[in-house]
Amino acid sequence: MQRYFVTPEQIEGSRIALSGDDAHHITRVMRMELGDVIIVSDGISRVAEARIAALSPGIVEAEAAEWLPIGGEPLWSVTVAQSLPKGDKMELVIQKGTEIGAAAFLPFESQRMIVQYDGKKEAKRLERWGKIAKEAAEQAHRSVIPDIEAVASWKQLLARIPAFDLALFCYEKESGGKGLREAVSAHRQSGGWGREARRVLLVVGPEGGFAEREAEEAEEAGAIVVGLGKRILRTETAAMVGLACLMYESGEMGGV
Repeated sequence: MQRYFVTPEQIEGSRIALSGDDAHHITRVMRMELGDVIIVSDGISRVAEARIAALSPGIVEAEAAEWLPIGGEPLWSVTVAQSLPKGDKMELVIQKGTEIGAAAFLPFESQRMIVQYDGKKEAKRLERWGKIAKEAAEQAHRSVIPDIEAVASWKQLLARIPAFDLALFCYEKESGGKGLREAVSAHRQSGGWGREARRVLLVVGPEGGFAEREAEEAEEAGAIVVGLGKRILRTETAAMVGLACLMYESGEMGGV
């Protein structure tokens, strides 16, 4: 069943209004008719199975037939902190990361990133990333669209680390040492972790990797430096592998 996200303001009682790209998708792409049923979420706390009640150019009205429980969300809330990669790689990280289960994305600047960040284009870039996250969340049947935060500086990223229950800093030079699974297991044992909800930060470097000093500063800020295996991964691959491992460790995929 096709799923759409709306703002809380678009839901009034049992009446739901869909406009813009969503209305276009319903009428022109899916060619739905009166009486067809869709799933609608406000991205916060309400999900409804709704029946299309009115169709017109630019707007579709639906009537909530049944309110559904929030579903499709992982137990652990994982924020993927991704140093800005070149080209459209960030779009891929957001799209696939949303499908896997990321709760948020925090792009940031680091010493060895290749791309030249242009703050003047940030609003347009965030809008594009938000649209990608929305479409991926709909495709994956999630109830919440991941938050896309503004690009942070390196110092701003370090300042965010203490706010998480666990921060994992992916560093290729650690590939022969402590792995992600080992770090999560050790942290769980030392802190009495069960499978309850936790806030986790996964920090991934750019194409050029992290500088040694950056790894030291991240560790000083409270992050655990980990490797993702014996192979060197592309930056966009590292984000997906690390996120998938965390989903498994939380029990999302039949793990612990």
